[in-house]
Amino acid sequence: MVDFIVNGQKKSVDADADMPLLWAIRDHLDMTGTKFGCGIGACGACTVHIDGSPARACQTALSDVAGRQVTTIEGVNGKVAHAVQSAWQKLDVVQCGYCQSGQIMSAIALLTDTPKPTDADIDNAMDGNVCRCATYHRIRAAIHAASAELGA
Repeated sequence: MVDFIVNGQKKSVDADADMPLLWAIRDHLDMTGTKFGCGIGACGACTVHIDGSPARACQTALSDVAGRQVTTIEGVNGKVAHAVQSAWQKLDVVQCGYCQSGQIMSAIALLTDTPKPTDADIDNAMDGNVCRCATYHRIRAAIHAASAELGA
């Protein structure tokens, strides 16, 4: 049994401690916003926040989050999250949408740490988040728009 906090609520998952966090979130907690993409941590579709920092849920063992706070796309809130989600909608970033929960989680982490990012900051923070529809220019523009909305 592994106890941790997910989106502000204490959860217990009765599963192998080596199970990837991704499967615990999706299969045991029925939160399907975090996506499986590659299974090797290279695509970013499974990005969640662990204690506020972005992490790949497919490469994080369930035991690694014992007692920690995990935020999934379903649980994001606050000014930064709202600004990112609003910019994503205004700039019509999404095409197929599969990667977008991971993209949004990475963008929120970036803007939380770096309120006024440069293009290089964005490229560095978003590196490893693959968009098979190649909406990278819209993603960058949305991050700049969210930054501006936040007054940075």
